[in-house]
Amino acid sequence: MKRAGKDDFVPGFVPNHNHGSVDYTSVDAGHVHQCLDVNSPPIQTQDGGHIHYTEGYVVYEDGHTHHYKAYSGPAIPVGNGMHVHHYDFYTTENNGHRHRVRGVDQPAPGSK
Repeated sequence: MKRAGKDDFVPGFVPNHNHGSVDYTSVDAGHVHQCLDVNSPPIQTQDGGHIHYTEGYVVYEDGHTHHYKAYSGPAIPVGNGMHVHHYDFYTTENNGHRHRVRGVDQPAPGSK
């Protein structure tokens, strides 16, 4: 069985891959949190594509943290046999506020 590495360009769907991301939350209550994430293996959708699930905590800042649970958008081909996913979600409310996290995760092998 051939394995796909981080620099391998693969057409089609690659099972059992995941994506990482490093981002910051929105500025709320005068501060931000860093969000370091690795999502679940792919969840196939009825249209033949896939999404990913993620949950975790943003980095402790300003005396507190926030939790999140979210699903990514569908795969977005970026060329050379790689794809990314868009995400857009809100954290839990703590200390009277919540934060928005949105962006695109790191590319992974597979064009679908």
